[in-house]
Amino acid sequence: MKVMVLVKATESSEAGQLPSEELLTAMGKFNEELVAAGVMLAGEGLKPSSQGLRVRFSGADRAVIDGPFAETKELVAGYWLWEVDSLDDAVAWVKRCPNPMPEDSEIEIRPLYTIEDFADAAPEGLAEREEQMRLELNAKQS
Repeated sequence: MKVMVLVKATESSEAGQLPSEELLTAMGKFNEELVAAGVMLAGEGLKPSSQGLRVRFSGADRAVIDGPFAETKELVAGYWLWEVDSLDDAVAWVKRCPNPMPEDSEIEIRPLYTIEDFADAAPEGLAEREEQMRLELNAKQS
């Protein structure tokens, strides 16, 4: 199963405080373990919301909203995309992770949908088109 592992933002990450050398080393080691185990598919840190934008949808209208965004606890400071056997496996990996922030922090784990989750509502041929797109993306990344 694929899961998105979300590192929640904190006051320090929203202030643009970069990780210490010690934390970068510890996170690098953890990421190497994830890669060696075949768990990590992708992962990056995100710049503070002050450097980001949101696009609000209302019918056919689109409104661009400049950051920063007020509710730090609702923001994401980084992510991983993992392939694991179960949510329990993902939790076990997260428990091994160094605290990604200088203060108390949270990491959220969310399973990704698969095309099978939409089987009852998906139009005919959607699964095949999704697979073709994945193959094209993989070819471009190689």
